[in-house]
Amino acid sequence: MATIKVKQVRSRIGAPKTQKLTLDALGLTKMNKVVECEDNPSVRGMIKKVQHLVAIVEE
Repeated sequence: MATIKVKQVRSRIGAPKTQKLTLDALGLTKMNKVVECEDNPSVRGMIKKVQHLVAIVEE
């Protein structure tokens, strides 16, 4: 299946707890960390929830 690269570009400090848990679920724990996830609707939904904190990295 296709994959998508996601990078955390803003700090999680001051974000609500649910958004911090979403970042943890995506595997993003530090600034500028890039993770590769499967491109499916559930992952897309998590990215949309924290879209102001992350960016999709073009390959």
